[in-house]
Amino acid sequence: MEKHCLLRPSRRQFLASAALFSVMTGSQALAHSFSGRLPWEADAANPPVQVKPGGWVFFTPDEARLMEAIADRFIPADELSIGGREAGCVVYLDRQLAGSYGASSRLYMKGPFLPGLPTQGNQSPYTPADQYRLGLSALMTWLRQNKGGKSFAELSGDEQDDILKQMESGKLALGGKVPAKALFNQMLNDIMTGFFADPVYGGNKDMVAWKMIGFPGARYDYRDFVSKHNQPYPLPPVSIAGTLDWMKG
Repeated sequence: MEKHCLLRPSRRQFLASAALFSVMTGSQALAHSFSGRLPWEADAANPPVQVKPGGWVFFTPDEARLMEAIADRFIPADELSIGGREAGCVVYLDRQLAGSYGASSRLYMKGPFLPGLPTQGNQSPYTPADQYRLGLSALMTWLRQNKGGKSFAELSGDEQDDILKQMESGKLALGGKVPAKALFNQMLNDIMTGFFADPVYGGNKDMVAWKMIGFPGARYDYRDFVSKHNQPYPLPPVSIAGTLDWMKG
């Protein structure tokens, strides 16, 4: 009989447990119906602030002109897209260098600093902000000494490409603390990132890069198109900040 009571609580025990549940949960019902609306609220997750062009935060005016000219050599305007400068790649990079990326605040930056293998990535003691400040200064000094005082932007396209090729191969000796090849790789990686990043960060103007490759962006749901291989995506891309219509509003 006692065993039976343990398996089946008495009415008194049931009412006591129900009262305890009521105290714990409060008098209001906890269930919510999401029919007809999304189960989240816009901006509830503290999204990134939309970067607006205008003024430089990290780059000096001379550094910005140099970087914009380089961006247009990395990503020249053609029938597929606008160039790297117009796409806002340098605006993106400027804001990144002024923040945690530029300071390497999320990376381990303690020594020892030794030459590494190509598969080990950058082993420099300098942060990205240091790399650009030191490297661009050395590059501008080299240009003044070897190109008749002309800036990179004043050179012809062929001359600009020749300098970049020498930097890429490591043949160009800048004489500074940052090797030319390391600076080239840093610039190429960052400019490409700015071209394909979400426009909320300042680059990829009007989602031009996403339109070029057919990337849907941050669209809420595109499961209907996942299995449609080798077919162009028919809908416009969506930024973290919304569609182009929302962003212009």
